Amino acid sequence: MEEIFYFMERIGGKEMTGTYEHSIDAAGRLIVPSKLRDKLGAAFYLAVGVKENLTLYPMEAWDKLRARVSELSTTDAAAMDLFFASAQLCEVDKQWRFQIPSYLKDYAKIDKDVVVTGNNDRAQIWSAENWKAKTRQQLNPETIANLMKNLGI
Repeated sequence: MEEIFYFMERIGGKEMTGTYEHSIDAAGRLIVPSKLRDKLGAAFYLAVGVKENLTLYPMEAWDKLRARVSELSTTDAAAMDLFFASAQLCEVDKQWRFQIPSYLKDYAKIDKDVVVTGNNDRAQIWSAENWKAKTRQQLNPETIANLMKNLGI
């Protein structure tokens, strides 16, 4: 398990940043990267992501998401049925490991090697192959310049 790089220091709050390479063990468990532990907490939700990845939601972020969905009309909230049905409450063991169910590994095309990334108030889990493809596609000066421009930076 090797830490690739740490984008920025923690600036208070629950911001999660950084990129961490890890492996899922034979029992299907993943260890929470040490630099994300205090921000993620010992209990959190694991759910499908929007890009063939998984998302780890600290309780505070999960509660905000739930509250937002509860404000939707019944019809609009129904679109979230499969999202909530696939979500799982995770509690870490003494080594900070948690189980990833096979249906979630299948969704994210995860086999053994993964990349855990910080993403603002949550973390994401990517198959190493999907993360490598994403960085090849998006980590270039033109894309970063356009992102900054769109943010007014």
